[in-house]
Amino acid sequence: MRAINFSPGPAALPLAVLKQAREEFTDWHGSGMSVMEMSHRGKEFIAIHAQAEADLRELLAIPANYKVLFMQGGAIGENAIVPMNMLRGLTGADYINSGEWSKKSIKEAGKYCKVNVAASSAEQNFTCIPPRASWQLDPNAAYVHICANETIGGVEYHYTPDTGAVPLVADMSSNLLSRPVDVARYGLIYGGAQKNLGPAGLTIVIVRDDLIGQAHPFTPSAFDYKLQADSDSMYNTPPSYGIYIAGLVFKWIKQQGGLSAMETHNRRKAALLYDYLDSNSFYSNKVARTDRSLMNVPFALRDAALDAQFLKGAAARNMVQLKGHRAVGGMRASIYNAMPYEGVVALVDYLREFAKQHG
Repeated sequence: MRAINFSPGPAALPLAVLKQAREEFTDWHGSGMSVMEMSHRGKEFIAIHAQAEADLRELLAIPANYKVLFMQGGAIGENAIVPMNMLRGLTGADYINSGEWSKKSIKEAGKYCKVNVAASSAEQNFTCIPPRASWQLDPNAAYVHICANETIGGVEYHYTPDTGAVPLVADMSSNLLSRPVDVARYGLIYGGAQKNLGPAGLTIVIVRDDLIGQAHPFTPSAFDYKLQADSDSMYNTPPSYGIYIAGLVFKWIKQQGGLSAMETHNRRKAALLYDYLDSNSFYSNKVARTDRSLMNVPFALRDAALDAQFLKGAAARNMVQLKGHRAVGGMRASIYNAMPYEGVVALVDYLREFAKQHG
């Protein structure tokens, strides 16, 4: 029996994708090879790669003047790779601090440029997105960086902030492909694949083509967006199996009805869970309602002494990975695209049962 997996990442993948990958594991389409055995320059993998990019472009309606790069290093790697490529001779960048992942981005970028923390919700314990009106942006910044969804704190941007002529850069590791995005309003979007797109090891970068080609001279060749774009993401050997699985996920999303259908699915799940948490004083969620994440729902029990018992009971009901991040404690349910509505129903049923027993 498969677990009801609330892991924040690597996260659950659609079962249909896993089954197809299993069927094709030793012999992809009569090639006599597994995808992980193929040359990345052979016709078989080039076809897989091209189709994956085409499907991603279709799902997000990515404009023609944007490059799609399949890279490695995750969002942590991109925290360095972004300033290496995006400073373009400038010396500073604006960062919005909305939580633990924003803090990591800020710390890493500080090695390469002057970081202006233009707004922060630290004083609110990262329970909200800093209001746009509070941002102190530098008109001479190379870019403005946001983390679109904070997996630890459970806050999410439900709008695209206007940053004027300065390019907007977004870490969308945990909400990319969960709903439609107007890519043209961003200069660069990046994210690790291991939430909604595929397995760990693959990183997606979507970047406007006029912003590349001016990487800092010390940028490693494999991390130079222009070199990667000119090489169709094959300047070095790409994470080929991760690209293959992501391609299957893209097709699965299209089969579900695309990103509008994904958004409806995700809002329905989140509403069910938040509505119950709000209705019962045994549990609490401190995130501002307007900024609550559709992907990651942190919550606390009224009595933290019951945490271990709660997790044990969840495991007995085949629900796993509900323990909150050490930075905030409590519990966290990550309900990405592949989490079925029935999984959230099962969690709410357990929450209700546990509260009745211990409330």
